[in-house]
Amino acid sequence: MRSLSFFIRSISFTIMLLSFLAIQLNLCFSNTQFSLPDLRIDGHFTFTNNEFAAKDYGNQYQFLPFAVLHPESVSDISATVSHVWDLGVGSGLTVAARGHGHSIQGQAQAHRGIVVNMESLKKPKMEFEFGFDFGYVDVSGGELWINILKESLKFGFAPKSWTDYLHLTVGGTLSNAGISGQAFRHGPQISNVQQLEVVTGKGEVVTCSEEKNADLFNGVLGGLGQFGIITRARILLEPAAEMVKWIRVLYSDFSTFTRDQERLISAKKSFDYIEGLVIINRTGLLNNWRSSFNPKDDDEASQFKSEGKTLFCLELAKYFNPSDNTGEIYEEIESMLSELRYIPSTVFMTEVTYIEFLDRVHTAEIKLQAKGLWDVPHPWLNLLVPSSKIQRFGDEVFGKILADTSNGPVLVYPVNKSKWSNRSSAVIPDEDIFYLVAFLSQANPLSTKGKDSLQHLLSQNKKILDFCKEAHLGVKQYLPHFHTQDEWRAHFGQTWETFQRRKMAYDPLAILAPGHRIFQKGIFDL
Repeated sequence: MRSLSFFIRSISFTIMLLSFLAIQLNLCFSNTQFSLPDLRIDGHFTFTNNEFAAKDYGNQYQFLPFAVLHPESVSDISATVSHVWDLGVGSGLTVAARGHGHSIQGQAQAHRGIVVNMESLKKPKMEFEFGFDFGYVDVSGGELWINILKESLKFGFAPKSWTDYLHLTVGGTLSNAGISGQAFRHGPQISNVQQLEVVTGKGEVVTCSEEKNADLFNGVLGGLGQFGIITRARILLEPAAEMVKWIRVLYSDFSTFTRDQERLISAKKSFDYIEGLVIINRTGLLNNWRSSFNPKDDDEASQFKSEGKTLFCLELAKYFNPSDNTGEIYEEIESMLSELRYIPSTVFMTEVTYIEFLDRVHTAEIKLQAKGLWDVPHPWLNLLVPSSKIQRFGDEVFGKILADTSNGPVLVYPVNKSKWSNRSSAVIPDEDIFYLVAFLSQANPLSTKGKDSLQHLLSQNKKILDFCKEAHLGVKQYLPHFHTQDEWRAHFGQTWETFQRRKMAYDPLAILAPGHRIFQKGIFDL
């Protein structure tokens, strides 16, 4: 009886303790709600109708924030983060920077925390500086890349490196890497930044570069938002072309496809953009291309059958100006194509303006939005695969796991490691050449058991990841997502200690970017 009585008293005490803690937590949030409006800022906070900040492109996670900051100045962000820093561990508040909402795993969300709506940050305005054949532009961290392109083209210049989709913020892509078909030559976007302005987890505003505060500069680039919020960036520019010769060819053999890709990215004279796609069991593929591309041989293209096959599309682009000798440009293109071993009947070409080419995904976005297919779950999986393992990867994944359908584009193209800085936080395979393999799936929200259901696609992703792990392929995730710190530790490998040291230095309370689930607030003893 005594033991039972003691047990009941223990349970009662535990319930009282939990109730007390809950009350304290609610009081803390309540006090914070009253204190935030008292901050002297140029912008404003919203505490209701913040559902947009609990959504992203992935459409898998929905964590409602406590408040959303709509900043009009860098000092607004600094004051907010400083306020959370001063509240200490007990507040439980975290801060996440949200750009255009294109995260896929809730990375820019902050459950019961503060989301910074970076698109509200319009200052500083773009400032350009030019030399004879070079330039740079200072832009807000909340600026969209499409806007930078449009403004820089007015001066005949453009950034060197891109992502396939341009309606993303500068701070968002630089916190990851920013990869597209130009990366083999210029490296990712994080290799084309000269200077940053950052608000650290203590609320400090710091200007950093390779020459000044280099540790913070390199840490923030590819740092997943863990060390600071990017409020300004200096982006390197180059003279821009006016036109693009856009080419697609097909392969039936994966090994030939990858060998030709690696030949192109290693050549002194090559195309300006090189990507690849995996195409699985697509009926009338070449006929679909005809709406935008012209076949080199119409009769041969008409006889080509794509259904029931797994094909590999090499997508190429050569930039030029109308004032150039177009005859020489075409001869150069034909010369480079002649060295490749694609299926001869599958050559398709077109000419578009430079901006039309770079903004091509937005054109597809508009069509998908019209059909209601843009705002659906996107369980994307992006992997970086060492060149020496790409054939084994392809045999298993494209030959077995994805034998029937892909439920979205699958990108496969190589990049050169020499174009990446080994000082940044970005994690890449330890080989001179590695591939981006991106499974850009979209799920049918009405399907629960079919091959287009979210559950099936997530299961498919797990099969791919499990194979990579069991086969020891040395694969790294791009736009990584893990559930435990042990998984994050394995992801970073030898760089984990550096990553953890930087966290302790620049965000010791783990206030920033909680959506990645790498660190818990207050994990470090101060």
